[in-house]
Amino acid sequence: MNQPLAERMRPRSLDDYIGQLHLVGPGGVVRRMIESAKVSSFILWGPPGVGKTTLARIIANSVNVPFYTLSAISAGVKEVREVIERCKSDAMSMFTGGRPILFIDEIHRFSKAQQDSLLGAVESGVVTLIGATTENPSFEVIRPLLSRAQVYTLRPLEQSDLELLLDRAVNGDETLMAHGVKVDETTALFRFAGGDARKLLNILDLLEQSTPQGEPVVINDRIVTDRLQENPAAYDKNGEMHYDIISAFIKSVRGSDPDAALYWLARMIHGGEDPEFIARRLLILAAEDISLANPNALLLANATFDAVHKLGFPEGRIPLAECTVYLALSQKSNSTYMALHKAMDLVERTGDLPVPLHLRNAPTSLMKDMGYGRDYKYSHNYPGNFVVQQFMPDQLGHVDLWQPCDNPAEMRSAALQNQRWQSGEGKE
Repeated sequence: MNQPLAERMRPRSLDDYIGQLHLVGPGGVVRRMIESAKVSSFILWGPPGVGKTTLARIIANSVNVPFYTLSAISAGVKEVREVIERCKSDAMSMFTGGRPILFIDEIHRFSKAQQDSLLGAVESGVVTLIGATTENPSFEVIRPLLSRAQVYTLRPLEQSDLELLLDRAVNGDETLMAHGVKVDETTALFRFAGGDARKLLNILDLLEQSTPQGEPVVINDRIVTDRLQENPAAYDKNGEMHYDIISAFIKSVRGSDPDAALYWLARMIHGGEDPEFIARRLLILAAEDISLANPNALLLANATFDAVHKLGFPEGRIPLAECTVYLALSQKSNSTYMALHKAMDLVERTGDLPVPLHLRNAPTSLMKDMGYGRDYKYSHNYPGNFVVQQFMPDQLGHVDLWQPCDNPAEMRSAALQNQRWQSGEGKE
């Protein structure tokens, strides 16, 4: 057969569909739609090879309505409008069983203009839209279209799903059965597949095609690894995986887990992430999550960015790893980050309050006559370089914005600050 195994094994009904039980299992929302033949607009979001297109085709085979397919890779606004016109004709025909369905694969590749061209037809009920995307719809699909379509998330296949798929292929595909398959080990096979049904079937295809006629296809860890040579990282520097992994990396450092942080760092390095992007995130993290608990963290993060800029990869991996572990092990504090947010909120609520006269600059005699700078107390003229005076606008008095976190450095600073202000140290 010339067809790839993945296409030969494509399910034609829900009974053959593997995985995504939260959507197609008993009581699942997509199963209910198919059983009732009442399909509403929705977008299927998930990684490659988890059954998005297959599910759309199953719906097409299950409901008695016109079904149109467009690929966002090749279709433009003209093609979209032509399909919508055909859907209008179908909707007015007395021979159609219901509202036509338009399936758009890779919908995230549609431009704003292309997505806008769908809006009217979806909103007026001319067409039911089913979209499929590997990218986060929140970023890639325009808000008006998102408000008219539910988003259903598809998950990577679990090992039990992959085991079922392997069994069906080995014992159900004519080509594999004719060749003969001997399954000894599956650890490498499932690891390389990574929850992707299409990838698993493509690996089986490769093993079958590279096995001489008359010999069984042997599946074990050594053979799978040798035939595939290496596992290309499932990492899209401009896609959802990029944001998910950097999020996991940051949260691991913030959570003081250097091992997990190094793992996610390695995932980014292996996937070809921009090293300066990683270094910038470490800089932000040092200021936001460590801050006054260990001011040296920001210095090291800044030095790391400079080193990575000078070195590039692969040598830049070393300072990135050093900084990652240092920040993960460091005391944590977000006190300045939170204080800034409180200050920004205060400014938003109170507006542009005038600067107190004693804090204003007085470069001219007129300003001095108006009281600018009068009664300002120069801190260095007082014991301990401190004197009590008001620094906030008169309408606010004093507002506590910075609250120390529970770490030695900030507790010492807070104690000194309380001693100064409560004792009135430096009063004239």
